[in-house]
Amino acid sequence: MSNDEHWMQHALKLAEYAEQNGEVPVGAVIVQNDKLIAEGWNQPISSHDATAHAEIVALRKAGDTLSNYRLPDTTLYVTLEPCVMCIGALIHARVSRVVYAATEPKTGAVESAFKLCESDRHNHRIEIVGGVLAQQSSELLKRFFKRRRDDKKQLKIDNNKA
Repeated sequence: MSNDEHWMQHALKLAEYAEQNGEVPVGAVIVQNDKLIAEGWNQPISSHDATAHAEIVALRKAGDTLSNYRLPDTTLYVTLEPCVMCIGALIHARVSRVVYAATEPKTGAVESAFKLCESDRHNHRIEIVGGVLAQQSSELLKRFFKRRRDDKKQLKIDNNKA
């Protein structure tokens, strides 16, 4: 198992934790010199905070751990391609490298819907690696959203019976 796969496995466990807590299953870890600095999982629903994506939660914790909002020489591992908000924060934090699992066709800001990291207007460049354990992450997300759709259908059926 590669180092990237090792840390992505950790992020996938956090995604599963998010799912168990009713959140979209996305997990993130920040590593520096092969040492875990911070971790996070999606929390927008439970925290009533649109910015509580796994990446942002991990960035906040890493800043506290390192006593600095700049995070040079770090790698963020995340189970889903980051969105526009998260890529902006990662650039601002000067994260050196982002490794993600599954692509996000609707809102992914690395390669899918947008290609923000490719812009030469930014004052920081992030090395990007995509597709690490993509199948596992994708399956977790698909199961979560299928279950949500099924729950909504059942609720509709129950409401029609009442």
